[in-house]
Amino acid sequence: MSSTYRLVRDCAATLIPAGDIVVLEAGGEVTVTQALGGSVTVRTGMGLFRIAPADLDALGAEAARLHGGQTADTATGPLDQDMLWEALKGCFDPEIPVNIVDLGLIYHLELQPGERGGRKVAAKMTLTAQGCGMGPVIADDAKAKLEALPGVESAEVQIVWDPVWNPRMISEAGRKQLGLE
Repeated sequence: MSSTYRLVRDCAATLIPAGDIVVLEAGGEVTVTQALGGSVTVRTGMGLFRIAPADLDALGAEAARLHGGQTADTATGPLDQDMLWEALKGCFDPEIPVNIVDLGLIYHLELQPGERGGRKVAAKMTLTAQGCGMGPVIADDAKAKLEALPGVESAEVQIVWDPVWNPRMISEAGRKQLGLE
């Protein structure tokens, strides 16, 4: 995918991989390199940036189709582990076109009773590189995907480094997507 757009308004964006928030100015040209999980990754003359779902309108009306990825509102049935894993498959690293589950970044998912009759989710995840500034952004995205599920009253996503991630943790489906098989 490679579509170019001219921003119709100023837009907050996250610098990849530093994780800093910057403003991309109206009239600036961006090229979409990835549109997965509801956010888009764009390239400008200044580098790569992630634009959050709430700011996709800055790309203009014709970019409305860039909503990519799964959404939690497709979930049906009682809340269970499978539903949690499926929700997280709608969460992507902005540089890698494979979801965080198939990348092998999710180490632990636990459902516990909540205080208000719902359920709490505790998740542990890692990143492909310890110095990646996008960690909090990806963890926040995972938290939002989990909290959007019916019956989830809260979610906590903790970034951990043990065990250290390595490419062997990528699932078979992820390997195929990346052309590694």
